[in-house]
Formats: sequence, C-alpha cells, structure tokens
Amino acid sequence: MEDPCADVTEPSEPSLLLPDHVVLLLEAGVARRARGYRGRFAPSPTGALHRGNLRTALLGWLEARLQGGEWLLRIDDLDTPRNRPGAEEGLLADLRWLGLLWDGPPLRQTRRRGLYATVLSALRRGGALYPCRCSRRMLADISAPHGPLSVYPGSCRRAPRQWGRDQGRLPSWRFRLPPGVIQWEERFAAPGRLDGPAQVGDTVLRRADGVIAYHLATAVDELALGISNVLRGQDLWLSTAPQVAVMAALGWTPPAYGHVPLWHDGAGHRLSKREAAEGLAAYRARGLDAPAVIGELAASLALVPPGSRLSADELRQSLSPGDLERCLRAYGVDGAGGARF
Repeated sequence: MEDPCADVTEPSEPSLLLPDHVVLLLEAGVARRARGYRGRFAPSPTGALHRGNLRTALLGWLEARLQGGEWLLRIDDLDTPRNRPGAEEGLLADLRWLGLLWDGPPLRQTRRRGLYATVLSALRRGGALYPCRCSRRMLADISAPHGPLSVYPGSCRRAPRQWGRDQGRLPSWRFRLPPGVIQWEERFAAPGRLDGPAQVGDTVLRRADGVIAYHLATAVDELALGISNVLRGQDLWLSTAPQVAVMAALGWTPPAYGHVPLWHDGAGHRLSKREAAEGLAAYRARGLDAPAVIGELAASLALVPPGSRLSADELRQSLSPGDLERCLRAYGVDGAGGARF
C-alpha cells in the first residue's frame, strides 16, 4: 500500500509575522506580569467540578489572594460537542458557594475564536504548521505491537502540503516542533525538561473538524491575559511542553508553572475514578456545608487538621504565602510529572 505521507523536501525554518494588533495584545499581556501575580482557573463545562477540581481551585484562589494578586476564571469551552447544558452555570454556582470568587467577568474561549484563528493563520503562513491526514486507526497500526503511540512519529511532516479536502475529509494542522529540549520553570519541584522530538512530538493545533485545539488556545490565553503563574493538576504536566513551545514560536516566554498532585487517600493511594469524580453534590449528600468542605479540601494537603470547619477567607487569614508554598513543595511533582509521596 502506498504511503499517503511520503517524504518530500523539508520546509525551511518558519518565519512568523503576526498582525500588529495581535502583537500589541500579547505585548500588553506579557507586560501585565510585571505588575504582580495573576493566576487563573480554567475548567471545561463538560460536567460538575469533581473534588480534584475543587481543591485545585481552592489552591489557586489561595495563592492569588495570599500574593495580593488576581485570580481569573476562564471557561475552556471550545470543544463544543463535549459541553453539557447547565454545566457552566453549575460550576459558577459551586465556586460561589465555596466563597472562591474570581476577578472580573468569566472569560469564555468560544468568544475568543477570532484571536486564536488569527494566530493559527500566522503560524501556517510562517511554515510552522503542516497538514496531517493520519487517522487514529493509522497511528494505532503504526504503533502496534509496541503499545499505544505516545509521540506522533512525524509521518506527514514532509508530505506535500495539501490543505483542502481529500476524499471529503480535511486534515488536522500540526505544529512543526523545532529540535531541542523544551524547558520551563516549576515553582514547587525541579524545572520541567523534555526532549521535543523524542518526548513531545508535533502537536495538533487545529483538529480535522475545525476545532481550535487546547494547546494553541491555552498558550495564546496565558500570554494575552497576562497570566504570571499557572497552578493546575499534575495530570496536565505533560501538556506544558507543547504550550511552552507554541509560546516560544510566538516570541514570548511562558508563565511560571506549579503542578499539584492528584487526590490520594491517607495511605497514599490514588482515589478510584468514582471517588475522584465526586463533587459538591456528594459532599452535600453527606450533610457537609461550605465550611466543612473547605476544611476537608484543605486537610487533604495538611493545611489544616482533619475535621476543621472554616470559610475560604478564614483559611486565607490563617496562612502566609510561605505556608502554602511549603505545603505545595512537600506535595509537589517530580521532573517526570509524578507525585512525590
């Protein structure tokens, strides 16, 4: 069978030219970092917030408030087929019920599509993207019998650039990752460091169905919104490398990152999927009010003794920035994104 991704000449190093208004927007966002701490919480409206989401929200809110900074709420709703009716309203209500109030109006990625599309077009014109027609089935066949494919092998990297439909199907758009090591600052653990070609690979920035991919939208938003510090779950550690690479292609440095561990029980075992998925509805079914929930979330990282009852603001008043940093360092993630226990 003929390889649909046969090699041709590799394009030259891309040259990126962003429109002036986008450059000014990114410059203003990055300059905002110098004025102090700015964090964000970025849930997707695909269902209720589970206990891990709630704890990460609490930690992000605490860090922002202890640093005298801002905490933004960004709704990552670009993948519209996965969004569930009422989910956004539910997560807003959950955060308010816990006293985790954000600064400014909620920011919805679906209302920022024009910005993402402009950046995507500039990357394409600059040669930083290429069309990929590899299906999941094709990639599964390539990886067998060696197990699931974790890094895209670059099959379409040097194929002819055919951006239109082929047999009724559009290609996805992949980011041409330059060679070298991708590094970023981890505030509570060793710096992140991954070899681009071997450990990250060329990431999809626009799906075949036309949806702007998570990595592009997130990278653009961290810059444009002036995010100085990202605090998020350990499960997103590997996502940092392609996002940092996209920011570098745009000509900017990334924010500082802090990845917090997934929820474990007292014996250090990761909670089951069912237990981890429990949210405020499960807490309320147990008869817990907001102070009891805040106490349980905080006690899971030894910020307060088990059984504590206090509001989010009372928790903030009981801590110093150093207290929170020591806690997060103690429960940080190592250089491979794994929890230290």
